[in-house]
Formats: sequence, C-alpha cells, structure tokens
Amino acid sequence: MTNKLIVFFIFKYLRFDKTQPFITVTAILAFLGVGIGVMVLLVAMAIMNGMTKEFEKKLFVMNYPLNLFAISSRGVGEDVVAKLEEKFPDLLFSPYLQMQVVVRKGSEMSAGMIFGVDMQKESKINEVFQKAFVEQKEVASFPLIVGRGLYDKFLLELEDKLTLFFTKLEPTGLVFSPVMKRFNVSGVFDSGLKAYDVGYMYTDFASLAKIRNIPFGVYDGIHIYSAKPMEDIYKIREALQEIPHYGLGIEGWWQQNGNFFAAMAMEKRALFIVLMLIVLMASLNIISSLLMVIMNRRKEIALLLSMGASQKEIKLIFFWLGNVIGFGGIIFGVILAGICMYILSIFPIISLPADVYGITKLPLDLAYMDFIGTLIGSFLIVSLSSYYPARRASKIDALQVLRNE
Repeated sequence: MTNKLIVFFIFKYLRFDKTQPFITVTAILAFLGVGIGVMVLLVAMAIMNGMTKEFEKKLFVMNYPLNLFAISSRGVGEDVVAKLEEKFPDLLFSPYLQMQVVVRKGSEMSAGMIFGVDMQKESKINEVFQKAFVEQKEVASFPLIVGRGLYDKFLLELEDKLTLFFTKLEPTGLVFSPVMKRFNVSGVFDSGLKAYDVGYMYTDFASLAKIRNIPFGVYDGIHIYSAKPMEDIYKIREALQEIPHYGLGIEGWWQQNGNFFAAMAMEKRALFIVLMLIVLMASLNIISSLLMVIMNRRKEIALLLSMGASQKEIKLIFFWLGNVIGFGGIIFGVILAGICMYILSIFPIISLPADVYGITKLPLDLAYMDFIGTLIGSFLIVSLSSYYPARRASKIDALQVLRNE
C-alpha cells in the first residue's frame, strides 16, 4: 500500500458519515478538547511566568541582585569598594549605611529603615530611586527621599520637615535617650510595593554618618548590580579572598527570597501537570472515536488485509488518523492561545489591584521552554492515544470478519 493510499483512507475516514454521525461528533469533540486544553495550558504558563518575572523585577528594584555586607562592627572600607570596582568594571557598586528609625509628624508615627547612600551611584542601579533623585528638590542639609506610602500617610509636601528618632542612644543626665534629628523631605519614590514605600527612606552618607559618628569611607555594605548574579557571586567571593577586609558576606536575591520563588516554581509545575490532564481527558475522545471507526469499518479493513495490505500499513492508517485529529487540535490550541494572550494584553479584561500586586495589568510572558514542553507533552499524549486503537485495527482477523459479515 502506497503512502498516497494511506493518505486517501485517512481523509476518507475523516469525512462526515451520515450513517454514523456520532463518530464525527466524537472526533470534533476530541479536536476541540485538545485545542482548548493546549490553549488553557499555554495561557496559564504565560500568566505564571509573567507574574514571576514581575515579582522578580519588583524585588530587584529594592533588594538588588547582589548584596555585600559587613559581618563585623568595623564595616566595609572604601579600599574594598575601590578594588572591587577595579576588578569588576562591568558591575555597578553602591556602598550604603543603614539604620532603624522611627518617623514622627505631629501625632503620627511610623517605623522603618533609613539608608545613607551615594545618590549618584545608587541612582545607577535602582531605577525607582533614580526617578526620585532626578526630580528631588534641593535642600540646605539632611535631605530625605521617602516612599509614596509614607508621603501620603503623613500628607507631606516637598521641603517639609520630618522628625526621625534613631535607635542610637545618647546619655542625657542620668538616662539614655534616642537620638532625634529633623530631616528635609527632598524627593519621593514609588516602587509599587507598599512595604517598601512605607518603610524605606534614603539620605546621603554625610547625614547618616554624622548621626552615627563614624568616619567617611566606612560602610555597612555594598549594593551590587549584575546582569548574571548567579555567576558573579562566585567570582566576587574569590576576589574577596585576595582583598584585605574585616569580615564580609555576600548573598543574592534568590537567597533572600528563596522560599518565595521555590513555592512559585512548585506551583507552576503542579499547574502544568494538572492542566495537562485536560489534554489527557480530551485524548480519550480520540481513542473512543478511533475505536468506533474501526468497529464501523471492520469489513473494509478485512478486505484491505485480504488484498495484500500488511498489518503495519493498517496500523499506520489509524495511527495517523488519530494524530491528524490530535495534532490539528494542538495547532488550533496554539492559535487560540495567541489570540487570547493578544486580547488580554491589549484590553483590560482582567484588572489587578495595584495595592496588592503592584501592577494593574495582567502580565503575560510565555517562556520558550514552556511552549516547547507543552507541545511535546501534548504530542506524546495524542500519539499514545492513537497507538492503541491502531494496534487493535491491525489485529483484526480478516478471514473471520469476511466469513461472518
């Protein structure tokens, strides 16, 4: 039997049969089921990837790809920063000081963390801070860039004064009292994440160093921007072995938020498996449709076998008949997924609360590996579903069928 004849019988069995309309209906249901399953799976993976990347972006903004920190009270010296900048010219370094603080305006109070930074360097690795830095007002001394959450909570205006209470204690008579200092609000940043917008503040090195009574050129740590942090963390660790210091540690964003992203990765794998079951359920219709075709065409199969067709050729006819239905459904599902993602990206059908997610638009980002994984998984399920009926068709006893029917 030639390949052309196999193709002829495949299309013959795909045509609508007036005597057995339910067979065609079952094939159409299998086609639609596989297509919808693939569409749902691709869209769900795109949403999961989009949300994960959006959260990574938000966390990168305020957490930084790499963070070098002092593990001794002697801090990080300026010489360490200079040597790292010399050894890694492709990385960006922003040293910082940090201190816990309580903010007060009138009767309102709020706790948070204040960072003393080189504002030029910090703006190069933090796009949220950069916008506030560019738009900030010039103040005489003790500038303070606050988050949008704190700005709105205290009904602040630029150049307003905020009273900050620091955890450092100074002797006043017979007791110790916290250090208090008034700062001038010079700018506002908006990260989209309420916890950062309320709890983080920035000032310059001189202001925070003055309050802590530490010399210039001593820092608590260094924020580091790297395009490949998972590789560069090992290179920096090796370089630190050759640079004299008083004890330094380094960690990446994945270590700071490892549990969160591990949970999202597990959720994505579980969702992939669950949604792949939709394709599996739809493929059962392929099996039932092929078995009904085989039962309805037993005499034709017996005649083909008696005329010299081999069992392998009969198996190929029904195997590819099932694959045509299934593969057609997969292609249909990919097209539907593309249309669905286009509509979701253009029209605000699903809106997200900005105070919860930090974004208002549903993020979509279909990864190449997820797309390939979905296609491979769907092809395997469809092929396995087509194999069993095709094998049953090739095992038909032609002599017994022709004798009885």
